[in-house]
Amino acid sequence: MITKLLFGASHRGIAITLIVILALLVAVPALHLLVPTTSAFHIPAYAMALIGKYLCYAMLALSLDLIWGYCGILSLGHGAFFALGGYAIGMYLMRQIGSRGVYGSPDLPDFMVFLNWTELPWYWHGFDWFVFAAFMVLFVPGILAFLFGFFAFRSRVSGVHLSIITQALTFALMLAFFRNDMGFGGNNGLTDFKDILGFSLQSSLTRTVLFIATCVALALSLLLCLFVTQSRLGMVMTAIRDAESRTRFLGYRVEMFKLFAFTVSACIAGVAGALYVTQVGIINPSEFSPANSIEAVVWTAVGGRGTLFGPILGAVVVNFGKSWFTSALPDVWLFALGGLFLAVTLFLPKGLAGLFERQAQKPSKAIPAAQPEAAE
Repeated sequence: MITKLLFGASHRGIAITLIVILALLVAVPALHLLVPTTSAFHIPAYAMALIGKYLCYAMLALSLDLIWGYCGILSLGHGAFFALGGYAIGMYLMRQIGSRGVYGSPDLPDFMVFLNWTELPWYWHGFDWFVFAAFMVLFVPGILAFLFGFFAFRSRVSGVHLSIITQALTFALMLAFFRNDMGFGGNNGLTDFKDILGFSLQSSLTRTVLFIATCVALALSLLLCLFVTQSRLGMVMTAIRDAESRTRFLGYRVEMFKLFAFTVSACIAGVAGALYVTQVGIINPSEFSPANSIEAVVWTAVGGRGTLFGPILGAVVVNFGKSWFTSALPDVWLFALGGLFLAVTLFLPKGLAGLFERQAQKPSKAIPAAQPEAAE
């Protein structure tokens, strides 16, 4: 079934994207570990981490495309789920520091010692174990999305009103996490991580494994979204996007389909946030910023929503441009981003993926074979 989905005429872009991801999975670690540092083909650790960060952003854009491109739910606060997944794994990494912190406390992270906390908060218990933290990476964003979506979709909140509420949600979380008494590091967040599963985060091998895990997670997320959108469930989601009232009239419980897609999307974003933190080495409340969520919308629109592979392409292209502009022309970056978004909206309504689809739909110029003459 997967082969039929991937190699159908309408899914060539997804198949090519998966091939590129698998190529990165093999090529980048090989060029980092096996090629000498003096070679021009060597990929240093910081470059590998940068590519890994782009792939995490691609997962975030993919999760947004699942609900916006296929269910018509425009979330302007999807960065909240990304940040929550990051904080969940960040709490585990902080617990692994133990007495190696600046203040040498075996039980309390450095920021708690600095703020005169006397004991570990109850919600930090359990994060000594990786399995528990990995579960929370999925559970925390998933349960928040489920509760938020249950009340919002049940009340039939949709359109611009839902978008504004999602933006308010992430803004409220940002303000909460900025507070020192929340127990999440306040403005500085969580950082100074040492190791994961007993392996140093600074070693080349650990960084390589994390990069490979990011590639695998992105590929699996893409396959999951493809399976969902091409199933009967996905057909109903598309119907909700195009004609919600008519779908409801046909007897479908629209709010349940929306809730499912919203929760799955949040879990994917949470995994992306967790992988992001392990490679970047820090998580702070700025990740909850509404501007980050709006950037994810731009990535999805530039790449082409409703295509699955388009948002991945858009996230990589825009963030690569951001890295270049902010170093070469830092004062021009925001104007370039705004100009790119306007250009895509006006001239490429289907995004960069539309160019690929247009090229794939061009008729072949091959000369047809001559037909044999009928026998007399």
